[in-house]
Amino acid sequence: MSLLSIGVDVGGTKVLGGVVDESGNILARSRRDTPKEGGGALSDAIADVIKDLVVSHSVATVGICAAGFVSSDRKTMLATPNIFGWNGVDLQAEIGSRTGLHIIVENDANAAAWGEAKYGAARNQAHLMMLTIGTGIGGGIVVNGEIYRGAFGTAAEFGHLRVLPEGHLCGCGARGCFEQYASGNALMRHARESINATPDMAHNLLARGDGTVAGLTGHHITEAAREGDAVALAAFNTAGQWLGAGIATLSAILDPAVVVIGGGVIEAGEILLAPAREALNRYMPFAGKHPMPKIIAAELGNDAGLVGVADLARH
Repeated sequence: MSLLSIGVDVGGTKVLGGVVDESGNILARSRRDTPKEGGGALSDAIADVIKDLVVSHSVATVGICAAGFVSSDRKTMLATPNIFGWNGVDLQAEIGSRTGLHIIVENDANAAAWGEAKYGAARNQAHLMMLTIGTGIGGGIVVNGEIYRGAFGTAAEFGHLRVLPEGHLCGCGARGCFEQYASGNALMRHARESINATPDMAHNLLARGDGTVAGLTGHHITEAAREGDAVALAAFNTAGQWLGAGIATLSAILDPAVVVIGGGVIEAGEILLAPAREALNRYMPFAGKHPMPKIIAAELGNDAGLVGVADLARH
């Protein structure tokens, strides 16, 4: 039996697949654009990626990951926020019938957490949680060396921890969710608020875009913060404080040894992680009376989900 496996990471814009060996190395890649109509067209695109890869590699299993709720039997995408026509789709049957291979389905943050636990920043750690910070906040939990999925397969939706009663309205319909204060979108809002509060100090930051607040991107803010821009640093400090406070609450429940931070915002590195650690120390219940988890940056970058779900497909 082949020890190679295929991982497919499905996002709102691309379907990226790779052949992954037992050491976590990606031996080959294939990519398709994500069809806007989703549904069967997306299943066809995933199958095409897999067919590309099996031409030159013998594999027995395929793991597919995407943002959203996955059934506890790892067969069905119950609901996904970013892909049209992909709710309640039995992907094991749909992709399996197109490829003739055994398919498992996993939430993308779970897959990334497993990738980091097996091959990345948290290898050899049996108890960890991972937060993937991009537009929103996703999460994954490893307990005793196993992914924790919960009774219905939908555990670790950390982004929807309620951190501020009657706070900002979230896309999930609730108010005050964690991702409204510590995500990439939240960073942009914190930057806008800093600019409005100190407009005389905002010229350097605004000049990196088109001169307007609307023209700023997360990369602009990160670049400016690295160069010491006070407005950009203030935005990261606010996001980092919220991040650390949220981790403190989650740590009181899960007691991880390590908290891995991944996603696009981790490009900022210590600019984000330093205030997060400071806030964790400040807000952790019973601080000083038990060990603190380490907050560390992910190592596998955009490959974490692909590598992780390929390995999960072997089990």
